[in-house]
Amino acid sequence: MSTRPLPVSTPAEQGVDARGIQAFLDVIEAAPDIEPHSLMILRHGRLVASGWWAPYTADRLHLLYSLSKSFTSTAAGVAVAEGLLDLDAPVISYFPEFEADITDPRSRAMLVRHIASMASGHLAETNDEAFGLDRAEPVRGFLLIPPDRDPGTVFAYNQPTTYTLAALVQRLSGRSLTEYLRPRILDPLGIGEVAWTQHPRGRDLGFSGLHATTDAIARLGLLYLQDGVWEGRRLLPSSWVAGATRSHISNADGTAEGAASDWQQGYGFQFWMSRHGYRGDGAYGQFCVVLPEHDTVIATTAATEQMQKLLDAMWRHLLPALGPGPLAGRAEEDKALQDRLDRLTLPPVAAHPGPAADPGPWQRARFTPRGGHCANQPTLTRVEVARADGAWTATLVEGEERLALRLPDSGWAVDDGTVPRAVSGGWTAQDTLHVDIVFLETPHRLTVTCALDDGTFTARWHTTPLHVGPLRRHRAPLTSREGSAPRG
Repeated sequence: MSTRPLPVSTPAEQGVDARGIQAFLDVIEAAPDIEPHSLMILRHGRLVASGWWAPYTADRLHLLYSLSKSFTSTAAGVAVAEGLLDLDAPVISYFPEFEADITDPRSRAMLVRHIASMASGHLAETNDEAFGLDRAEPVRGFLLIPPDRDPGTVFAYNQPTTYTLAALVQRLSGRSLTEYLRPRILDPLGIGEVAWTQHPRGRDLGFSGLHATTDAIARLGLLYLQDGVWEGRRLLPSSWVAGATRSHISNADGTAEGAASDWQQGYGFQFWMSRHGYRGDGAYGQFCVVLPEHDTVIATTAATEQMQKLLDAMWRHLLPALGPGPLAGRAEEDKALQDRLDRLTLPPVAAHPGPAADPGPWQRARFTPRGGHCANQPTLTRVEVARADGAWTATLVEGEERLALRLPDSGWAVDDGTVPRAVSGGWTAQDTLHVDIVFLETPHRLTVTCALDDGTFTARWHTTPLHVGPLRRHRAPLTSREGSAPRG
């Protein structure tokens, strides 16, 4: 959690109609394909609304996916201000050990500003190829891929551009991104613990993998809204804020559908331009939306593949709620909103806490993947069900690793163990056990269903993790947490 709370106000005092926020909540909670996890709205520098859908909480780190890029951009902006990094220098000039390998003229002409703005000249994502060419040093792998066009002439969303920008900052500073940002940005903003996935060891990933609180997202947005100034102190150059939050090259396809898309409004330095304002943007609904014309920041975490629908709901309901001045006589509306925000929760699984008839067949039952293989989670090979100490437990088995899930009688049971998680589940029929596992430091929920009649189970991710691996990986890494020693 942050070290200093943000100043708080009622919506009405800052000209925000609480009924618009209520309408936004109505839409996203009713949508079957949107699972909201958190919401923070700042107006005129004041926090006017915030809520977390239990079992998610305010102090919980949450995987931001590509919203990480906007923090990488911020580190690059500081490096430019400190004279470490030159936007107009060729990327290859910072990696002299690759000079003999990188012979393509377009690769050699690629400037730092090109990789900062996703304009490397490639026409498509190169992540798999770059990491495949050189797993140990993906920057070399990326530079070995000849651009299709001259750098600076075309846009393509391309992870290795951000990875290379992050690697540059870390090489030049001699620090990980987290370590570099801590005294320069994170501490001044009052941002507490964060954690960043690393590859290779000691180098924060940059393009993804940052775990931070919703509060941290909101503070980053407020820093940019305030032109890089925080509490009277300039942390980012005004020129960087302006450059990061304007379009450098068109990414529009010229169609009517494209005009209505918030992914075809242009791209800055690791920020997307939106139909309204601009945003940091991470897979499955991790948003830092900045609306300069309304002096507003909206921060969300979520689990949805319908990210445009989530933004559409903002434009339809939150934008009209942002009025020009304070609103009188709105105490009841503000209180009703606060009461609702205090009670937010994800619906638990509708099930019985135990088998409706004889529980005997379930005691020490073993289940194998239906069809012989669990396609959604290949490492998951067995589920074991047992009752002990008055409670049922479903244990997920991956080779030698076991993840025990204690089933609550109702609601969500939170376990802050090695893999922070919340569990809800029970019997939807005499021969069917249904368990939902929310991995609390990620946007992801796994549903496991065991069928007694044939001794098999199925497992389904509601949003598929982009960082694959065993279940123990679905947590914030320990490698870059402030105050933690590096671990494997």
